[in-house]
Amino acid sequence: MKPAPIISFKEVNKIYSNGTVGLKDINFDILRGQFLVVVGLSGAGKSTLLRTINRMHEITSGEITIEDETISDYKGQSLRLLRRKIGMIFQGFNLINRSSVERNVLSGRVSYYPTWKTICGLFTKADREMAVRALQRVQLADKIYTRADELSGGQQQRVAIARTLMQEPKVILADEPVASLDPLTTKTVMDTLQRLNREDNITVIVNLHSVPLARQYADRIIGLRAGELVYDRPIAEVTEADLNEIYVAEAEKA
Repeated sequence: MKPAPIISFKEVNKIYSNGTVGLKDINFDILRGQFLVVVGLSGAGKSTLLRTINRMHEITSGEITIEDETISDYKGQSLRLLRRKIGMIFQGFNLINRSSVERNVLSGRVSYYPTWKTICGLFTKADREMAVRALQRVQLADKIYTRADELSGGQQQRVAIARTLMQEPKVILADEPVASLDPLTTKTVMDTLQRLNREDNITVIVNLHSVPLARQYADRIIGLRAGELVYDRPIAEVTEADLNEIYVAEAEKA
């Protein structure tokens, strides 16, 4: 029996106010626990696709469902609860540089607290212990009291992953998470995401430019070109020639 998808796109379109087509007729499902990599050139729609899942971008038409619930009408509390279970990791880390690693990681719990408590740093003992465990998962427990801006890029990205774990997410979205990292730290970050995917059954969706990285880590690869879904294969069926065609065809078109 085929497992039910955790996320479904149904005839999804996104057109920006200036007329640019961000997404066009997107239809596909994402299974729970999958490590999905999205490939394509800059401007292909990868970031737009990811950000429609947590409603950072609104769609123009169509339907996105998460755990069989349509998310388009979510607002207020329902939207906050949606974003609680969807972690987001950015290329630029999005840490508070002058704050400690611990404080940055604890910020992943803000949706569980009233605003005044988070401003005052009034986190519970249980959540502080949870932060230590999250840092242990990314091999950074020894940096807990270090300022974020004293860390390397790879360490900062792993702090961002630890922060995301504090949400207890069912889905992690990662938008070019290794674009600014060297090969060694790239491997560390991607290995960490893969381990969390396998050990915790967290659905991971990653945007990547790198074809070799996509083939190394994905369970499944989809390709976007000018906002359209042009490729969708499980990793066992993926060839390098297929993926190169996604880039070459778009480059020739440009």
